[in-house]
Amino acid sequence: MESALDYWSARALLEWQAELGATEALCDAPVDRYALEQAPPKPKPGAAPAPPPKPKEVDPVEVAQKAAKAAASLPGLRDALEAFDYCDLKRGARNLVFSDGQPGARVMIIGEAPGREEDLQGKPFVGRAGQLMDKMLEAIGLSRAESVYITNVLPWRPPQNRDPLPAEIAMLTPFLERHVALAEPDILLLMGNISCQAVLGKRGITRLRGKWDQAWTKPVIPMFHPAYLLRQPSQKRLAWADLLELKARLASLS
Repeated sequence: MESALDYWSARALLEWQAELGATEALCDAPVDRYALEQAPPKPKPGAAPAPPPKPKEVDPVEVAQKAAKAAASLPGLRDALEAFDYCDLKRGARNLVFSDGQPGARVMIIGEAPGREEDLQGKPFVGRAGQLMDKMLEAIGLSRAESVYITNVLPWRPPQNRDPLPAEIAMLTPFLERHVALAEPDILLLMGNISCQAVLGKRGITRLRGKWDQAWTKPVIPMFHPAYLLRQPSQKRLAWADLLELKARLASLS
């Protein structure tokens, strides 16, 4: 059956349908839209994945405290220091400078840090300053061979003999405190500012020298470092007075 619509009527009808919103052309065959696969739903934007947890920062002082506390003997403490890898000084030093003299001696001398000769030989106070110290001790009847035990705040030489950094002192002081506890001296003799800082928490050796103090359950007397006396020979008279004070204290504790 032919359509009775002419061209202009058909066009007008088509425009009318477009105005109503019928803008999609139909196929020749019917389409079952219910049977069509539904497009997969778009994933909802989720929260960004959580960043991996940051590794816990290691506190070198806490590690040192645990390692030092676990040492039950002087050889064990030396092994603990050898295994301690948080001090950069260790990487530049030739040797660990642990101690010299007689463990269990009544006097324990604490110096500052190894110098060149100490680093080479692995013993404290073996350079020019050490030779002067031996003469000073001999003058009051003491010697490293029989009656004195010697160590340093730092067991490794700082580069160019610079002063130890506060962080270096802090991480190595637990080993020093344990060293004193295991050596069991009657008196601590602190030579120099760094020793006073580590043991007493004070600086100013000119003000502190010759005055008795207390630390780690031990009587403490600060003195000028022998290296300072080599540079300032005029201060030897003050060092002699401090040595006599040490000798008198030893006699009173006998």
